[in-house]
Amino acid sequence: MKNRFILSLALVSVLFLSGCGGKKEEEEEKEAPANAVEALQQFADKAKTMQNKEAVDPVDFRKLKELLPEKAEGMSRTEATGEKNGAMGFTISRAEAKYSGDGDASAHVEIFDTGGVAGVATMALAAWTMADIDKETATGYEKTTKLEGYKGYEKYDNQNKSGELNVLVADRFVVNVNGNNLSVDQLKSILSAIDLDKLSGLK
Repeated sequence: MKNRFILSLALVSVLFLSGCGGKKEEEEEKEAPANAVEALQQFADKAKTMQNKEAVDPVDFRKLKELLPEKAEGMSRTEATGEKNGAMGFTISRAEAKYSGDGDASAHVEIFDTGGVAGVATMALAAWTMADIDKETATGYEKTTKLEGYKGYEKYDNQNKSGELNVLVADRFVVNVNGNNLSVDQLKSILSAIDLDKLSGLK
């Protein structure tokens, strides 16, 4: 996870820097038709906006661990860990829990606090917040949506009975719920067991 975070953050940083051109260059981009380049420009513009937000120190990861339920959809929590670490000058707090149940059912829950990391690290962990996704395949779907009242991303494969839910809370907390041999409703039930409103108020 740490390596994936560093790689994602590096990519977002590159996109951010690529969006810092002159005014004339920006005007030319706006005049161009919608395409992948324009989408990347919009992504970079959003990163620039988030960069201007005031960063704060991430909360103690122990506070994040307290929000992880001991039971989830009949499954028992088998592991709960937390840490605070840095990458490329950014510091984040992270707590995670693993659950297992009957029939090879399992779930993995993560809660990140980027501290606002001036917005960029938040984007690395939740790049889907920059997109409008609505896609269906032969076996499943993925889409951006609202989950528990927050900006979210939902992906599910009916054939494998696996999926993930992601939400962004207060522009700094990212919650990920991944599951196998669980229905999407069960995944949503696990997410609802996390007090997102309390998470939003943590400092």
